[in-house]
Amino acid sequence: MNKRSAEETKKNILEAARIVFVEYGYAQASMRIIAREAGISVGALYLYFRNKEELHLTFVQDWMKQLNDRTHEALLNIDDPIEAIKAFISITIDFARKNKEIIILQRRELGFLFGIDLKREFSRERRRLIADIIRKGIKSGVFRECDADETAKIIFNTLRGYGVSMVLNEEALFATEDYVKLLLNGLRAFP
Repeated sequence: MNKRSAEETKKNILEAARIVFVEYGYAQASMRIIAREAGISVGALYLYFRNKEELHLTFVQDWMKQLNDRTHEALLNIDDPIEAIKAFISITIDFARKNKEIIILQRRELGFLFGIDLKREFSRERRRLIADIIRKGIKSGVFRECDADETAKIIFNTLRGYGVSMVLNEEALFATEDYVKLLLNGLRAFP
């Protein structure tokens, strides 16, 4: 099997895993069901992943990488810190909405501790991105002086709360535009 074919097969397995985990939940999903969804044998699946936990952790890592890649790509072409914050928030909320079932699965069935090291690194990366935008905004005079790292934690945790709201109560979900306005009112430097 060539490298390209192996990568395509792995990508196919991860998509099949997403479908199966959403439909069956983590507990009821099995390697057999995932293999069937991916159109490969169970033995072939085990060539890529030792067990369901490893497959799920790889799936979660890939899922988080997709969000970070989208965010980095969007921010590459944005110089204005206000537009960068707007893009960061919009991409994050849009990604959460499109992946609602995965977020619900993570929160309800697997709990916070499943894949905790992956989640910690993901959280650090997201907070770093936000803090860098804020520092750039402070330096350019667009944002007022503040502790960029602490502000990034507040923004990140508010966005994390959005995910929790999807699980607990959809009425608690907020409009992206309203959130951005409120946030920017606190960050903007006024003459």
